Amino acid sequence: MDLSNHPCFNAKIKGLYGRVHLPVAPRCNIQCNYCDRKYDCVNESRPGVTGAVLKPSQAMIYLNYVLEKVKNISVVGITGPGDPFANPDETMETLRWVQKQYPGMILCVATNGLAIGPYIDELAEMGVNHVTITLNAIDPEIGSQLYSFVRHGKRTLAPKPGFEVLLEKQLEAIAHLKERNITTKINTIIIPGVNENHIEAVAEKMAELKVDILNCIPLYPNKGANFAHLEEPSKSVVDNIQKKAAKHIPQMYHCKRCRADAAGILGESNSREIIEKLQECAQMPEIYDDERPYLAVASLDGRLVNQKLGKAEKLLIYGHNKDNGEIYFVEARKTPSPGSGMQRWEDLSDMLSDCRALIVAGLGDNPRRVLSQKKIDILELDGTIIEAAEAVFEGHSMDFMVQRDIQACNKKNPMAGIMGGGF
Repeated sequence: MDLSNHPCFNAKIKGLYGRVHLPVAPRCNIQCNYCDRKYDCVNESRPGVTGAVLKPSQAMIYLNYVLEKVKNISVVGITGPGDPFANPDETMETLRWVQKQYPGMILCVATNGLAIGPYIDELAEMGVNHVTITLNAIDPEIGSQLYSFVRHGKRTLAPKPGFEVLLEKQLEAIAHLKERNITTKINTIIIPGVNENHIEAVAEKMAELKVDILNCIPLYPNKGANFAHLEEPSKSVVDNIQKKAAKHIPQMYHCKRCRADAAGILGESNSREIIEKLQECAQMPEIYDDERPYLAVASLDGRLVNQKLGKAEKLLIYGHNKDNGEIYFVEARKTPSPGSGMQRWEDLSDMLSDCRALIVAGLGDNPRRVLSQKKIDILELDGTIIEAAEAVFEGHSMDFMVQRDIQACNKKNPMAGIMGGGF
């Protein structure tokens, strides 16, 4: 594996090799005062936003498409839109799939470092060889100004005790990463009036820990964040901070403040086709292993998806022959009778425990909530059963069948985008 092909760590190849970020981590375990992840606009580039959040299997379908359409992708990373290790199951599952399917690909993650510790050994074993940690201070008086809260385990901590726990876990993680020979980059956000005169001390401490490179990133003022009133530091201020920090540790000078769904060469916006594919994949049913081999359909005639769940007295069950691609009918299952309230939907979810998805013409909030909790993906579609089943089992586009109402983002109304995650 040629580690020199990571464009974020090697400025010489930043225009030759690209990266793709898989947005599978919506939740975050800290609230930075400079961050607001509620809105996404395709016209802005900043960390913490994405056009859609993907499940691991959806991310693999999306990745396959990106690697076909975008040349010279050398890195697959997970950067959010929350924190990868506030979503450890999704993060680790995705990384395992990428490593298995693309064993020569460089893998990396970007995290605040609070919860990465228990996963470092497994990351090293699966070949994750680049990790970025955002560390903005080493002084509790300064650090306590940067965060509204830190959620550690089941406790939500106030700014000062929260920062002390965060810093402790960050320093432990950095030491462990270097023990495992994982290339480590530190991102430090330059926040005027808060930490701008403290960053050289951060650089000196990171050098002691043998961190490989420091990335001093100017604040991006986010509407809705506590620091929204602060201005972005000038180029001269950034240059001066980098010059001082460079006395202690190598600097990254070409950061583009990438989105959690960035794909391609640094600094280039995602194409319309990539954006549409991301949103399309987010609507696909999640694909499970062979323990969930079937698909359930509500149909009046056995040919079309044309019945609402509440009216269906039976559901048609279909399977998929992986060898020849054939969709085959398995059986019809009688649905629980109406009249038992929420228990009806609990019983239905048990009945469909071997199904990866349910396709209907419509359903109410109660069955949607219960079935979703049991990880049965629900799709409201118009079309033939065969088309729908092929899309589910083979990962084909079902964009022309999906019933949805997506509000697009535009320059005139930049707050009208798709939500980029949440707690």
